[in-house]
Amino acid sequence: MVRRTRLISRATAVATTLLLTTGPVPAAGAATPGPANPTAKRLNAYWTPARMAAALPAPTAPTAPTAPSTAAAAPADGPRPGEFIPPSRSFDGIPPVGTFFWTDAGGTGRTCSASVVHSPDHDLVLSAGHCLKGYSGTAPERNLGFVPQYHDGLKPFGIFPVRNNGVYVPQEYYDGGEHAGAAYDFGFAVTEPNQDGERLEDAVGAVRLLTGTGWFHTPVRMIGYPGGAPKPLECLSWTTRWASDDPADPGTFERIACDGFVGGTSGGPMLVPWAGGWAVIGIIGGYHTGGNTPQISYSASFGSATRGLYDAATTGAPPAGPAS
Repeated sequence: MVRRTRLISRATAVATTLLLTTGPVPAAGAATPGPANPTAKRLNAYWTPARMAAALPAPTAPTAPTAPSTAAAAPADGPRPGEFIPPSRSFDGIPPVGTFFWTDAGGTGRTCSASVVHSPDHDLVLSAGHCLKGYSGTAPERNLGFVPQYHDGLKPFGIFPVRNNGVYVPQEYYDGGEHAGAAYDFGFAVTEPNQDGERLEDAVGAVRLLTGTGWFHTPVRMIGYPGGAPKPLECLSWTTRWASDDPADPGTFERIACDGFVGGTSGGPMLVPWAGGWAVIGIIGGYHTGGNTPQISYSASFGSATRGLYDAATTGAPPAGPAS
């Protein structure tokens, strides 16, 4: 136990040093903005500080019944006895990480966390599948837009609308749903320029998408926006492998311990240091749509399915959708 404590302390110290020295990925440079975007202008006026503060986390389906665990099964969802839970802290955020805002069918404001990933057209956002699956991209009354580095009611870079038919969620997630499809709980959204005609990545920079890197990563910087909170949270921790013991939510996931990650943080990135800034190796989602407790979060594994979805989103392939 002493050795494990020393390893945890060492990982935390390394993570803190990297946090202070690497910083976010810089913006792409002085790209010339295009024409002003009237859709972004409308959304910028709609999402007032009051509306953003009142937005609720994306709704999720109730947790499916769990079969009784056997003696050989993995520990139940949640902190293990004596497990160290790294603390989180509130801060002003970083430019490539922000939050989606939209209105549901009943007119209630909703929110989920997300991050900008590098793409050829500088317009791509990564989030959880359960955040994006309800949006077809063809209903402007839903008011879906991405606000980078949202904090304290501010939109430092404006708002970036999601393009019509620009939401990409795996077909397996549409078919399986939030439980049977938990291993595919990720998605991308293609954005339009903001009200000043700036492309997203040109304005705020981006993180790199990594796939096929396995389960174990340290240090990991996790960022998420709790619903109703004025600022995002960040936490320094590490990921491990979690094989689900819940037959209703099958799959193998990345597991991370960080305190305070409640509803609204879904879709928030799990970042590792990378040349020039950060890379993303997971997002809050997957097993039990990210976890049942504020201390333990999960991510669907980023592998060939994630890379294939990224390729579809960046080449303009027709997005998947619910079975008719």
